Amino acid sequence: MSRKVIVTCAVTGGSSAVLAKHPNIPKTPSQIVEAALEAAKAGAAIVHIHVRDPETGAPSNRFTLYEQVVKKLRDAAIDVVINLTCGMEGSLTLDSLDPITVSNTSSLTTPIGRSIHAVKLQPELATLDCGTWSAGESIYVARMSDLREMARLMRDAGVKPELECFELGHIEVAKRLISEGIVNQPPLFQFCLSTGYGAPAVPIVIQAMREILPSEAIWAGFGCSADEMPTVAQLVALGGHVRVGLEDNIYLRRGLLASNAQLVENAVGIIERMGASVATPAEAREIIGLSKRG
Repeated sequence: MSRKVIVTCAVTGGSSAVLAKHPNIPKTPSQIVEAALEAAKAGAAIVHIHVRDPETGAPSNRFTLYEQVVKKLRDAAIDVVINLTCGMEGSLTLDSLDPITVSNTSSLTTPIGRSIHAVKLQPELATLDCGTWSAGESIYVARMSDLREMARLMRDAGVKPELECFELGHIEVAKRLISEGIVNQPPLFQFCLSTGYGAPAVPIVIQAMREILPSEAIWAGFGCSADEMPTVAQLVALGGHVRVGLEDNIYLRRGLLASNAQLVENAVGIIERMGASVATPAEAREIIGLSKRG
């Protein structure tokens, strides 16, 4: 039998910059759910969910918006694994170093503030960004104490963390959480590539990240912008699972805007042409070690 590859679709993301470029970025809970279900029909076993302000489209972390999306997805006739982001509201921006002045654009909040929607809504998966990293003039803050608290909150809620790693060092941080028993086996890793602030989506980097994973790890990855589909092929060739979607890339090809379903269809085509097959949600749960939520 051919190897089963899990496809995740990251439906809308947390960037404001794409709003002016793509008029059909999902914004309201209903639009996000509709796009997620279309992606599931196209072959995505997992949908990765951010929410946006329904009026402005601005990135949001509002609990009631997550609640609406999760309820609609669970009530839908189409089965799909729900993965909620916990990567919002971790940004720190400094206006000055002398004296140290925190910008009012900073969104940094507590670990429970970043993950309360995952704790209360109990999706099957939620993301855990495994390290502090620089994004231009902003810093995403993920101290070991923050990560330990978020991982414990997820574990106690029965939510499996997807360990997002933007560079090699983040894998070492994640391995520490695993060794401390805060993250249950088998761990699920996500390589976040060509974001502009971390590891590039090139074969030597993907192979290096794979090589230092724990032996029992399940792993996936994604590339951004023009790297999205070439990264799908690289990941499948190296034994990984894949993610696509409008969070990572808004174009089907140069100058042609995409939908989430079209990006999933492209990924499915690559996977099948490489001799693998696409995992169903039930098969994805078995591979990752999940129990379906009602």
